[in-house]
Amino acid sequence: MPGIDECLLETMRLPGARGAALVDWTSGLALGTVGDPPGGDHETAAAEAAELARLAAEQGAFGPEDGTDTVDPPVEDLILSNRDSYHVLRFVPTSFDSSVFLYLWLARADGNLALARIRLGEMAERLVLG
Repeated sequence: MPGIDECLLETMRLPGARGAALVDWTSGLALGTVGDPPGGDHETAAAEAAELARLAAEQGAFGPEDGTDTVDPPVEDLILSNRDSYHVLRFVPTSFDSSVFLYLWLARADGNLALARIRLGEMAERLVLG
């Protein structure tokens, strides 16, 4: 079971990975970072990604269709794409308040979005926090 550093290093082995972070979406703080940050600053990138995560996680419209609210947060991941990259946010289930997510910045030309989603999901399940 990998910790934060091991998980982030594994994330950087994905094809096209440019940078990654583990972010607390309630505070916007990066708990760990690796690689290059979008815009040149890890803390700014983490805070801006946290705004997106918070927006999605706290909206009832994005929850399960059956109306149950048994999963916290109800969103699995978010993908934001632009001309040259993907920004993938994968929520990490935790034993406490589940307020963290893995953030991957992926080059569009070299990356594989499907593979990144699968691997981030696997990493989020194995990640040991605490």
